[in-house]
Amino acid sequence: MDKIWLKNYPNNIPHEINPEAFQSVVDVFEQGVVKFKHNEAFENMGTSITYHQLDKLTQAFAAYLTETLSCKAGDRVAIMMPNLLQYPICLFGALRAGLTVVNVNPLYTRRELLHQVYDAGVETIIVLANFADTVQHVVAESKIKNVIITEIGDLFPSVKKTVINFAVKYLKKMVPDYHIPNAIKLTTVLEQGAKLPFKRLCIRPEDIAFLQYTGGTTGVAKGAILTHRNIIANLEQTSAWVKSILQEGKEIIITPLPLYHIFSLLANCLLFIKVGGKNILITNPRDIKDFVKTLKKVEKFTALTGVNTLFNALANNSEFKQLDFSHLKFALGGGMAVQKAVAEQWEKVTGHPLLEAYGLTETSPAVTINPLNMQHYNGSIGLPIPSTEISIRDDDGKEVTIGEVGELCVRGPQVMRGYWNKPEETKASFTQDGFLKTGDMASVDSNGFVYIRERKKDMIVVSGFNVYPNEVESVIVSHPGVLEAAVVGVPQKISGEMVKAFIVKKDPDLTKEQVIAYCRENLTAYKVPKVVAFRDDLPKTNVGKILRRVLRDEAKTNSNE
Repeated sequence: MDKIWLKNYPNNIPHEINPEAFQSVVDVFEQGVVKFKHNEAFENMGTSITYHQLDKLTQAFAAYLTETLSCKAGDRVAIMMPNLLQYPICLFGALRAGLTVVNVNPLYTRRELLHQVYDAGVETIIVLANFADTVQHVVAESKIKNVIITEIGDLFPSVKKTVINFAVKYLKKMVPDYHIPNAIKLTTVLEQGAKLPFKRLCIRPEDIAFLQYTGGTTGVAKGAILTHRNIIANLEQTSAWVKSILQEGKEIIITPLPLYHIFSLLANCLLFIKVGGKNILITNPRDIKDFVKTLKKVEKFTALTGVNTLFNALANNSEFKQLDFSHLKFALGGGMAVQKAVAEQWEKVTGHPLLEAYGLTETSPAVTINPLNMQHYNGSIGLPIPSTEISIRDDDGKEVTIGEVGELCVRGPQVMRGYWNKPEETKASFTQDGFLKTGDMASVDSNGFVYIRERKKDMIVVSGFNVYPNEVESVIVSHPGVLEAAVVGVPQKISGEMVKAFIVKKDPDLTKEQVIAYCRENLTAYKVPKVVAFRDDLPKTNVGKILRRVLRDEAKTNSNE
């Protein structure tokens, strides 16, 4: 379709970017650690490391991988830990060694972990001791040769390290027993690696930077092949979008989303290394009380990314409301739909709009972002970013007209090469003219703003009418007595499906009848939930995305609830 969105670009944003601006992600990193060597790069639990320290530690890690473990360019290495100082060291150390990084959710079960490391052909894995018991059960069935284990406090000063590691293991008992013969301590790796020669490799744009697995909540997880060129392209695209408000060496970004998530990896880690920012790593963002306590200690934080559920929890926290937001430049929501009620509450509390962005693992990840000069939430996922083409297509692959709903398709330099070892699934994911089929139902208005209606698989069909859960959920959470909501379709003989709502109360006296009455005031009859179920919480992924699939399965099992 015509790039009608370009007319609404802020004046300082280019229409196109150069995906070859850097040879590789390593080039971006190495320029950053030299240019900002005296600045603090990452902070976690009150301990920080400078860019210079990050440079030396990643060199040591890379040298150990290549010289001692004999890792070769292109080998896959898995990283399995939450946000800790160790993460960027292992991440960039592996990339500097020319390896392909496989980011792993540390909460994976043995089955999920085995599938991912076996599928990717992982031979080396770095894991937090808290999750080493999971790794020990997959080593024999996989190609893993090397296991590197770290503890939470390993990068902290000596006394603090000893106290925290002791408390985590023996007082809080957060480290289940494990036995992995020949496992290596990360502290040993860094100590010995510092004595070894670091040999800088020539990494090409077409080399694979990440095998980023996706689809685990809907089926067998697939590895999206993201090359250095893909990542550089998306980094240049997002940099172009935000560069007008970022000052080199002056920014502080809060990172509650795990770095193993592509959104956080690109928007927080890589983007802010490029501008010499300081990254505050939040290890457990679900502990809102401790999260807010950390924010209180951080002076003048300027950016924050997250998902809707996180922003909702923060905006409803009394201590968070007392913080100073005068230096905040932007808050960016992605990973799931930002709800209007949450965005309005956020703006009321902070005085700043909650901007929504959209992306996929397969697109490195950004596709659209709302302009940073937007004053209020607009319900849109924004405008396609530079060098990005979109097309809205019907089931026959034909482009629909402005305002009509169809499947959002994307083409651009940030789009993955394909799925690892899955040629048929790769072929099925692209149109004949090279657009990635996102599986998201969307529309575009006359100004080029894109609106997500629903995932194809989540859309509910009631008597032939399409019901988009995002719309119904947005209405429900706008009720003052509701904290969170999720909507799914349940099979029903007469209408095909009916709408069922799962709700977490804000007001303990809220009734099902009140919810349904409120929906009737704000929704067409066929969209109104026929069944309402109250829950203490909703099932979520580790990054806070509500798992509708789990609720849908539960609803089918308990259809008479």
